[in-house]
Amino acid sequence: MGTIIELQVEAESTREILTEAVRRLRVYEHRFSANDPSSELGAINRDAGLRAVAVHSELFELIALGVEHSLPADSMLDIAIGPLVQLWRIGFADARVPTPSEISEALARIDPSKIDLDEGKGQVFLRQPGMKLDLGAIAKGYIADRLVDYFREQEVTSAFINLGGNVLTYGHSPRQDDGRWRIGLRHPQHPDDQLAGYLSVAQQSVVTSGVYRRTLNRNGRSFHHILDPATGYPIETNVASLTIVSPQSVDGEIWTSRLFGRPAPDILAAIGAEPGLAAVVITDGLRVYASGDLGDQLVVGTT
Repeated sequence: MGTIIELQVEAESTREILTEAVRRLRVYEHRFSANDPSSELGAINRDAGLRAVAVHSELFELIALGVEHSLPADSMLDIAIGPLVQLWRIGFADARVPTPSEISEALARIDPSKIDLDEGKGQVFLRQPGMKLDLGAIAKGYIADRLVDYFREQEVTSAFINLGGNVLTYGHSPRQDDGRWRIGLRHPQHPDDQLAGYLSVAQQSVVTSGVYRRTLNRNGRSFHHILDPATGYPIETNVASLTIVSPQSVDGEIWTSRLFGRPAPDILAAIGAEPGLAAVVITDGLRVYASGDLGDQLVVGTT
């Protein structure tokens, strides 16, 4: 999945459960990958403008969820952003800064309204040739939620899932007297793992998007990986990181992607209107904003 994964479980058959969890992760990686042409998602992209593709029900469900949250006019999430992601390739060895004409060409192939879904047949069709879906903004959260479903079936008593900084907790933490999990918030201006604080959570997900996570440095300029589907360039913002706390991990991913780039007060207002969600925003001036729902869950300044 292109990242470091950490799984912890408390159960009777720990080894068997973790082995199966890893097997499922590999299945999901192949199903949802936009970088593997042999993946199920790759088949949809390959047949853009040609034919509808029947897909696994989980891939169909994730795409449908992505379309729903890509269509609002104020959403920065766009699962049709594939042509732009593949153009920049930030995070890969062949990353580069595209030319303005290349960006214009890619933008012409980004339109989530041209994703046709046939629920009865389980088919996905991209109406325009050259369109490409990229589920990287929401897939890890969906996968984490499915792993917890599996752990629950296996009567796991507690679990910790960390998919490259996308965290989901289940049950009580065996390491804390209060049973809550301590999830660190990375300091956005330090190259190491120094923390700006931490969150204390119970059976919740903590998802963070930040401009420091993957970058491309060229000719004295730094380009982060969070691309604006309207301009074709990295989003211009003073927000260094946005963290969403939610019961379902996919919701955290959806809302970090939908809101990243908006001013901190607007982000907190939008999250305040969503039941069960809370947010922490850290700006590049190291100001910390948090929604009132977090209460005593947030501790700032711990390293």
